[in-house]
Amino acid sequence: MTDIRLFTIGFTRKTAEVFFTTLMEAGVQRVLDVRLYNSSQLAGFAKCGDLTYFLRAIGGIDYVHRPDLGPTKELLAAFKGGTIDWPHYERDYLALMANRETERTVVGECRDRDCLLCSEPTPEHCHRRLLAEYLEEHLCDATVCHL
Repeated sequence: MTDIRLFTIGFTRKTAEVFFTTLMEAGVQRVLDVRLYNSSQLAGFAKCGDLTYFLRAIGGIDYVHRPDLGPTKELLAAFKGGTIDWPHYERDYLALMANRETERTVVGECRDRDCLLCSEPTPEHCHRRLLAEYLEEHLCDATVCHL
């Protein structure tokens, strides 16, 4: 694969207008939802059924839920509960991606202008950044852009 532009975005602290406009202006063609849970009432416009509709209707953007690219329930709970810190979470999440052989199962499916979606407002402490960097490492000529 060559010339892959891989985006990431979080929906928290964004209005629907900002979120969808950002995706469309970047030229995103497909959103890969890497949240473990995508149906929480707290997700607002980013709840699975609504998000699928809005992406298609507003931006002509495809949607795929990929919970296999998220952390395990246990890892997420440990981090959210404060049992482990970010460096520990980062190490365990990357080991999980390696154990799942993500490079074999996802790399062939990655397309130019895919966007990894999670809830965190910024990528610094979000698994979508870790996943994007992991995929960037395994794709030829891949560039990651955090929206």
